Amino acid sequence: MKKTPVRQLMFGEKQVILHMDLKNEDPGFSAMQNIKRRFFALRNGIVADTLRRAGDPHRIIFGLTLPQLTEIASSLTGNTNALADDLWDNRSTRESRLLAPMLMAHSQVNVDKATEMFLDVMCIEEADILCHRLLRHLPFAMDLVELNRNSDIPLTRYTALRLMLNIVTTNPHRAMQIAQDELKRNDRYTHRIAMQLANETDFLINGC
Repeated sequence: MKKTPVRQLMFGEKQVILHMDLKNEDPGFSAMQNIKRRFFALRNGIVADTLRRAGDPHRIIFGLTLPQLTEIASSLTGNTNALADDLWDNRSTRESRLLAPMLMAHSQVNVDKATEMFLDVMCIEEADILCHRLLRHLPFAMDLVELNRNSDIPLTRYTALRLMLNIVTTNPHRAMQIAQDELKRNDRYTHRIAMQLANETDFLINGC
């Protein structure tokens, strides 16, 4: 008999063993329902509570880690664009929003779609994953940075800076100017990412 893979999660001093096959989807459920069942099987209450206390804006938080979400994404085959759209539209659930950019085919994301997602970001964690897993791979990534770096919304500017950090090697001198412009705002929300971008570009330009 084939054994089901065993997952072990640590809850303080207690070890909980979860049995599930990430690649075994139930045909009686929709793709979205199967994903939600995976979220539920891997839920981590301690992580979820920590995220809530930190101000995570999502109403539903299962507490999955990024490696777990990456493993779910890698287990899915075929065209997952429609599922990715459904997950991104599921704004109430943290894990849905983080998994969506991992499933979208880069070639299927045009400027309008990318801009819509860029402006729909709800928190820093979403911005980080969206930029790293999707936006940085798009041929117009720099255009997204330029179009949004002067937004009146701090989170939108954060997303622009995060994306610039992902593609910094393509134009470090422009990245340095963008970082310096943001630092002049003296905005606590974006100061850390702007400093990170400035330090990275300084290293690329000056080598020290």
